[in-house]
Amino acid sequence: MKKYYPVIIILASLLLFIFVYPQSVQKFYPSFPNTPFRLGLDLLGGAHLLYEADLSQIGPSERSDAMDGIRDVIERRVNLFGVAEPVVQVSGSDRLVVELAGIKDVNQAIQLIGETPFLEFKEQKPNFNEIVERINKGESNDDPFTSTGLNGRHLQRASVIFDPQTYQPEISLQLNDEGRKLFAEITKRNIGKILAIYLDGQPISTPVVQTEIPDGNAVISGRFTAQEAKLLATRLNSGALPVPIKLISQQTIGATLGAESLAKSLKAGIYGLIFVAVFMIIMYRLPGAISVLALIIYVLIVLAVYKLIPVTLSLAGIAGFILSLGMAVDANVLIFARMREEMKAGKTVYQSMHEGFSRAWLSIRDSHVTTLIGAVVLYIFTTSIVKGFALTLGVGVLTSLFTATIVTRAFLNVFSGPRFDRKKWLF
Repeated sequence: MKKYYPVIIILASLLLFIFVYPQSVQKFYPSFPNTPFRLGLDLLGGAHLLYEADLSQIGPSERSDAMDGIRDVIERRVNLFGVAEPVVQVSGSDRLVVELAGIKDVNQAIQLIGETPFLEFKEQKPNFNEIVERINKGESNDDPFTSTGLNGRHLQRASVIFDPQTYQPEISLQLNDEGRKLFAEITKRNIGKILAIYLDGQPISTPVVQTEIPDGNAVISGRFTAQEAKLLATRLNSGALPVPIKLISQQTIGATLGAESLAKSLKAGIYGLIFVAVFMIIMYRLPGAISVLALIIYVLIVLAVYKLIPVTLSLAGIAGFILSLGMAVDANVLIFARMREEMKAGKTVYQSMHEGFSRAWLSIRDSHVTTLIGAVVLYIFTTSIVKGFALTLGVGVLTSLFTATIVTRAFLNVFSGPRFDRKKWLF
């Protein structure tokens, strides 16, 4: 069975080539499916936005949930905008990173995210009348209302209704189970008092609670036009943020610059592959040529994995891939060097090959495992840019372990018969 391994590997490599480069088949079969590579922000162009959340009104135990809520809301809004493969992730304790690759109108996207309303219900402070009196006299700017903990994350649905008496448009709010219980408690303790509804930090409605409301249905009334009420309901349905956010950093990368970076990265990868191939053939002759073949198969496997996962290719990710090219032949260098020593000791090509693989294995295993541990640590504890480097490096390490020990050995077996003992100069 082992003698068929090279044939099986070559056939599998042809299938991988078609998967990685389907254009080779589309010339003859235009309908052949094509799964494109996912390009990152720095290659495709787009915007990198950094937001800071105001968690001053949130307890320490609830801050993680609040940030997750912000992320979910902005993901929904960005998806509605039609951005391909957006990245929205929490960074640190109060930062949110938004990466919009391939976007053309960055300002429109920023406006879309910034318009996401922050809805909040507030009740009267104990010294409400005193604060209002000072405000009326111009002696204070304090807010006479305090947060109840009921906000946009408790919202299930918003819709436009009309007051049956005045025919003024209003917004009806339906709260989720948690919000329903909270709203019932708030209205129960505030009967006869004002329950203010704030949107983006400004009071838009100050109704007086007449009775306890246990069903979780609230109404925002105000001087809305029908269009304003419809817009507000749409924005609330798209997602009301659990806490306010502000844009603190913006980086924009043009599509032209991204295309230029991609071209340079591909050129660097090709040059790296050529230099490694020339070095291996000069230094190790026939085994070096076999390692180049294994390296090409390695590239096909890695690119196929990038498409299947899929891996978002960024400049850092391509750097990890190019670095892994060197690691892919590093194992072969250890094996071939050991093979030479065994041949000098008078052993046959087959015996030298066997000893080369078995004795070099421990060093190969240890070097790959330590690099893989480093890649895992980088992926878990770093930001998105470094994660791309760590992921491509990790995929490359695992693949190189396979190609160096399985693929290279399968092809070397073809040239390890007795007739090659008289041609040791090839090795």
